Amino acid sequence: MTAETVGADEATVLADLTGMLRVLLEEYGLEDADITMATKFHDDLELESIDLVTLSGQLREHYGDRINFAAFVADKELEEIIALTVGELVVFVVEALR
Repeated sequence: MTAETVGADEATVLADLTGMLRVLLEEYGLEDADITMATKFHDDLELESIDLVTLSGQLREHYGDRINFAAFVADKELEEIIALTVGELVVFVVEALR
């Protein structure tokens, strides 16, 4: 774990996550999409479940094993996963790194 990830705050995590998402969205020509805490993965970014699996791997690679995306979504209903926002994931990452 790097020093930068130990004290990660929401702004830092949002910036990291935005970078990861831009790479992912490049495949769809959406790398210029506006990404904020309120951005929804499904409705706004049009990400499919396979994209979230890819993102999960990137998060774990960047932040280490304390970021378990599968556990994060495991107890959510399908509607909650579909409505998932970038902000919800940012808060999860920040809390997991504390």
